[in-house]
Amino acid sequence: CCSSSSSKSFPCCCSSCCSSNFLQLINNNMEVSEAIKGTDEPCIVTMQRIVHGGKGIVSLAQGVTHWDPPPPDFDIDVTTQAYNNYGIGMGDDELSSMLKKKMADENGLCDVEVMVTAGANQAFMNMMISVCDPGDRVVLIKPYFFNHHMALQMRKCIIDYCPRVEETFNLDFEWLEEHLPSAKMLVVVNPCNPSGAVLTLEELNRLKGLCAKNNVWLVADNTYEYFVYSDDDDTTTSNIEHCCVSGSNVVNIFSFSKAYGLMGWRVGWMAWSNKDLSPCLMKVQDTMVICPSQFSQKLACSALRHGRAWCRPLIDGLKQNRNVLFSRLREFDAKCIVGNPVGAIYAIVKLPVEDDVKATEWLAHKHKVAVVPGSACGMKGHIRVAYANLNHHDCEDAANALRDGLVEMQERGMEGNV
Repeated sequence: CCSSSSSKSFPCCCSSCCSSNFLQLINNNMEVSEAIKGTDEPCIVTMQRIVHGGKGIVSLAQGVTHWDPPPPDFDIDVTTQAYNNYGIGMGDDELSSMLKKKMADENGLCDVEVMVTAGANQAFMNMMISVCDPGDRVVLIKPYFFNHHMALQMRKCIIDYCPRVEETFNLDFEWLEEHLPSAKMLVVVNPCNPSGAVLTLEELNRLKGLCAKNNVWLVADNTYEYFVYSDDDDTTTSNIEHCCVSGSNVVNIFSFSKAYGLMGWRVGWMAWSNKDLSPCLMKVQDTMVICPSQFSQKLACSALRHGRAWCRPLIDGLKQNRNVLFSRLREFDAKCIVGNPVGAIYAIVKLPVEDDVKATEWLAHKHKVAVVPGSACGMKGHIRVAYANLNHHDCEDAANALRDGLVEMQERGMEGNV
């Protein structure tokens, strides 16, 4: 493994290490895909291995919510034939109708096609395979969602990284003006995994216009649409809200995983207005999953009947976790939190060292707290912290451990237990 990783228990996220790991696993006479060898290691799988392999390690790593789904409003009977047969490829009629109504009422998206998928990640794969060929240029905004990055690597796309303005953390529209003419697709996550940043309607419309001008697809991942917070003592955040835009070049992606606690049921969906895209997406859908899970869709319908009102108090309760985590981080360094993370369930944190992979492993083993290395998101020397997967008491304990670890790292470096 490369020099940035000090232990085989925490492999580096870079593609060169991924390649060497593959070569160790296969017979010399066999070959695997060059695209897969060039794809980053899945950092969450690595973190799960460390958490499960270590004693007493608490996780601020994986982006999950700590609550169970709303109780189903139907009888669960696995012998029901409707659950066991193949369903409609685009998705169950009842769920599709409910989703269209939800998007019209909440997101201002009308007259759109809908496809139900096995989570938001599959929706992204469907879109990417439908419109991108190997060698096409795709723009990701740094810091980016690592699964989008990995998917594009698997497709052998050329990834261009749009920076944010350092002083404000705003999008660098000058960079986009220069680079979008050569791109096939621009991807945004709003609110952002991993930074927690929220795009304004003005920014989204500007992105849509730039993409349309240059015949570029705009893909907006809205997985964290309900997760927007206002700080009671900060008037600049009081009017921030999640927004969507639509257009012939726009595809919106959504998920049931976070707000409704349906992570393991794998239900997401995508929406678009350009009907020429529909048969392309259906080719990918039929090849990958044939149809979405029948039972998962039934549970998604039940969740929608509970609606946003069911999610609201649970998400509002995360403010306690967010506040205590941010408070402890600022006790370490008042300026360590990057940007203005008023959305999603994450923050990017500046480390006192450059080697974020080694730092993440050291924090797990020495201070019993797991986080994601920022290099997995294009932010070397940083970490991504998540605050929705623990109840408030456990989150406070984890926040204390993280603060203590960062203070020790700054004052004495990383010694022992790595």
